[in-house]
Amino acid sequence: MSELRRIAESSETRQVRARRIAELIREAGGYRWVGIYDVTPDEIAAIAWSGGGDPAFPRFPVTQGLNGAAVSSGKTVIVGDVMQDSRYLTTLGNTRSEMVVPVRNESGAIVGTIDVESEIVDRFKDADRELIERCATEVEFLWH
Repeated sequence: MSELRRIAESSETRQVRARRIAELIREAGGYRWVGIYDVTPDEIAAIAWSGGGDPAFPRFPVTQGLNGAAVSSGKTVIVGDVMQDSRYLTTLGNTRSEMVVPVRNESGAIVGTIDVESEIVDRFKDADRELIERCATEVEFLWH
């Protein structure tokens, strides 16, 4: 966790820091794909990612997708089978399960998300949720 904070607070460009954070989270959890997203009042936009390819929708309205669901609820969203969830917005064609964790700034506003995806149905367990939620608190400085 301290490495995530160190990266978030480093003097590298924001995109480089976000990519390094995504890589570290992906490696730590053995995940297939991790994306770091900005959240604005109107839009969710990928800053950087690590894993099997570019997201199909790097920018989309804040009301769409599982990212939008996490932002509107203010809570972690875990979907065991994205093919069964109408909120799902494709990132990679073979994604089967997805977890999205909101990132809050020091005043509590949601400023970003961490999106973790797998090609395995029901891949994410409580331990994964706890890990990514801890990561979200450590990387908040990326939004300063």
